[in-house]
Amino acid sequence: MEMIISFKSCEVIYMSQEERFQEVLNQLKKAGYRITEQRKLLLHIILNNEYSSCKEIYYAAKKQDDKVGIATVYRTVQLLEDMELIHKEMVVRI
Repeated sequence: MEMIISFKSCEVIYMSQEERFQEVLNQLKKAGYRITEQRKLLLHIILNNEYSSCKEIYYAAKKQDDKVGIATVYRTVQLLEDMELIHKEMVVRI
């Protein structure tokens, strides 16, 4: 079983990655969350690829910033999912 983590389409219109990035930041700010450098990094990483686990996101982030912790990744992914900004999809492949 595999899990795909990807951003949900907020609207029917197409947005560039930078526009989607800014939209997510705006929604986080509006909800009262701080916009940290690590959170920005994780957003960029998730926007640029699909991942099958938080660990994959963590390894990608760790290459760019060795201070990123696995707990930060899990909390950020959970926050984005709770805000319905990302979608986790379980995929079963045989």
